[in-house]
Amino acid sequence: MKNTISLVLVLALGLSAEVANADFAFGEPTNLGPIVNSLYGDCEPDLSADSLELYFISTRPGGFGDRDLYVATRETTGDDWGTPVNLGSPPNSQYGAYGPSITADGLELYFSDGYGGNWHPGGYGDADVWVTTRKTTNDSFGPYENIGPNVNSENAWFPDISADGLELYITSHRSGSIGECDLWVATRKTRSEPFGVPTHLGLNVNSSPPDGAPDISLDGLTLFFSRGPGSIGNLWVARRKSTSEPFGTAVRLPDHVNSAYKDGWPCLSPDGSTLYFCSGRPGGYGAGDIYQAPIIPIVDFNVDGIVNIKDIVILTEHWGENYPLCDIGPTPLGDGIVDIQDLVVLTEYIEPIDRTLIAHWALDEIEGDIASDSANDNDGTVYGDPAWQPEGGTVDGALHLDGIDDYISTPFVLNPADGKFSVFAWIKGGAPGQVVLSQIGGVNWLCADTLEGNLMTGLKATGRGAAALLSQAVITDGNWHRIGLVWDGSHRTLYVDDIAVAEDAQTNLLGSENGLYIGTGKAMEQGSFWSGLIDDVRIYNRAVTP
Repeated sequence: MKNTISLVLVLALGLSAEVANADFAFGEPTNLGPIVNSLYGDCEPDLSADSLELYFISTRPGGFGDRDLYVATRETTGDDWGTPVNLGSPPNSQYGAYGPSITADGLELYFSDGYGGNWHPGGYGDADVWVTTRKTTNDSFGPYENIGPNVNSENAWFPDISADGLELYITSHRSGSIGECDLWVATRKTRSEPFGVPTHLGLNVNSSPPDGAPDISLDGLTLFFSRGPGSIGNLWVARRKSTSEPFGTAVRLPDHVNSAYKDGWPCLSPDGSTLYFCSGRPGGYGAGDIYQAPIIPIVDFNVDGIVNIKDIVILTEHWGENYPLCDIGPTPLGDGIVDIQDLVVLTEYIEPIDRTLIAHWALDEIEGDIASDSANDNDGTVYGDPAWQPEGGTVDGALHLDGIDDYISTPFVLNPADGKFSVFAWIKGGAPGQVVLSQIGGVNWLCADTLEGNLMTGLKATGRGAAALLSQAVITDGNWHRIGLVWDGSHRTLYVDDIAVAEDAQTNLLGSENGLYIGTGKAMEQGSFWSGLIDDVRIYNRAVTP
């Protein structure tokens, strides 16, 4: 499972009454690092369709103009970006370039003049859009050409070409704009035709502050762009239900993506999983750097801390509906209906169903007296007054017990005499003699010995001479430890932090048909109550190798 949801802030978009959108989250933006970014200005990113080429402009020295086109490449999407390479001349020249946009086939690269007067000769307006081509993706780009007066008769810059090559989004302050500059789109019926006269994207998208630097998603339904005057810029997004409909009302991205500095020139990765953009926030390498922020759909529909069959059931119950909670596909923002697209996205996050996991108390609750079992129906009852710690565990939340009268009682889960099994838990704190897990009226499964706080188990064979298994690993030192007991049918093994710390041979184990105590001894003896945190208790009916 891609367990990153707890690390991000959630933004729920209701972009129009007719468009349903799932909740999704932006992860914390990260700088692409000093290999891509330089001591100078690096900005205006655009990705190839396979996400293996990153085009951008840079003011670093060694170019042909004040701003040149560069490309960084990588072998796979899991690799880091390599050292950027200047695209050469052409397409670079003394006149500079702005806003590169590569076509889906990788054979055409659109870019524009700037808006400072250093314009390419032969243009139609005070800023024009140009295109450079190549025969194959292994060739260099050739001379650039003006895309014609329909788009460029007044002014146009920061182009973005749609995946099918039939829409060209631009920034312009031509006649009809309501702000200093607005977003427009020019269309054509085939790729062999010239683009028509641009159409204004309307008041849902455009505003009195400048709007520009558009980026259209692969499916044509999501439009990211920049808004804001002068040095203050923010990232915004607008949605539409189909490519034949207008965009809904634009929404500003959350504050941890936008900053108090200039943030703009967005680029959505083709798979919808990552938003690239430029920022002048502190901590960068130059006058402006390229950043990336992951986009994560919220797929834990029932908020139980695990993505499993229960979430699939919720999705199928709303199949064919305009149901925002489950409208997670296609990424990033859904399409207004729960269908196979949403199931495809959900399966990418689903945890493999482990039939041998017979009990799992995640202890991620926020309040209440029930400790839910996400694997089966062995919900525990919480006694005393322990404190739920929603963000205090190693796996999301945890439960803090006071060492006096706090504990959890569960139904019967397994009989140790029946065969192989394993039990693991995260713990922090405790004291010698205290117990993490026991079988009611039976023996202590996981506990700290009474002398030094070493991990031990009281589960032993039947008959005379059988003894508890004691390790030399202290678990009451105030640090988080993952402790475990594994019974493979002939050996007991104790684990601390996934390292075997004690092992012996046994012929069998004592049996019991009783339930369990979490956080106290088998008879709730004085001194056996756990004083500290317990998190993510798991029991398997097999021998687990950590």
